[in-house]
Amino acid sequence: MELGLVGLGRMGGNMRERVRRAGHSVVGYDRNPDVSDAASLKELVERLAAPRAVWVMVPAGDATRGTVEELADLLDEGDLVVDGGNSRFTDDVRNAEVLAAQGVGYLDCGVSGGIWGLDVGYGLMVGGDAANVQRMLPIFDALRPEGPRDEGFVHAGGVGAGHYAKMVHNGIEYGLMQAYGEGYELMARSGIVEDVHGTMKAWSRGTVVRSWLLDLLVRALENDPKLAEIEGFVEDSGEGRWTVEEAIRNSVPMPAITAALFARFESRQDDSPAMKAVAALRNQFGGHAVKSAGPTSGAGDVRT
Repeated sequence: MELGLVGLGRMGGNMRERVRRAGHSVVGYDRNPDVSDAASLKELVERLAAPRAVWVMVPAGDATRGTVEELADLLDEGDLVVDGGNSRFTDDVRNAEVLAAQGVGYLDCGVSGGIWGLDVGYGLMVGGDAANVQRMLPIFDALRPEGPRDEGFVHAGGVGAGHYAKMVHNGIEYGLMQAYGEGYELMARSGIVEDVHGTMKAWSRGTVVRSWLLDLLVRALENDPKLAEIEGFVEDSGEGRWTVEEAIRNSVPMPAITAALFARFESRQDDSPAMKAVAALRNQFGGHAVKSAGPTSGAGDVRT
């Protein structure tokens, strides 16, 4: 099968290579000419035989919407666009409508696997028309992990369902990562567990908390046992926020994922105003000791 691939960053570039390894032809376009196969989006489209299939792997939001609009002007009736980025599911309906006006089909595909997907495959969650999904199965099969198709691939529903499933997946990921991080900190501070890395490595086989995320944390600790080379500043790419917003909209209690999202917000504050207020309140009502502000966060004398 022939595929156009727009966006050749960390994931897109590896996806191009994995699809090619499976025997398919890929024409890639990226604004970086050093990695691009085509000089422009127009050239990419011209190099594909009709009916065309173009997979978009660019940042969510304006970049994806702009790419879809440009493709709508370049593609012909019967062509197909797959958005494999981390778009919000509400953007999918708009993207599908823009393309449908030109007779072009649309699928949204949540992709999980990060930089490891090249070798182990990608988890794929697809939304859209069943006929379009069937048409793209050779590419989905090339990208997903080896084994039964329903392990690593799902046609989750209509347009938007793929990105909705990926949104929830990433929300769960927030909670899992936070739990592992808190467990690591407690053992590291306890003074009781002498081999924290070894303990977490032991958990990776035979326990109910084993997972790929745990394997990755163990790998990080092997290289930096005390994580001294890393700042505790954690960004979020949007999916966690959207998951919490959907939880509110649907009245679904989601305390673990919400707390994990808020913990990421807190990680970006060198000296949290909220925690300053909490410390001041404890001092006011109970006379509990507080630390005077010093030249760095947490520095200073204790006052009562």
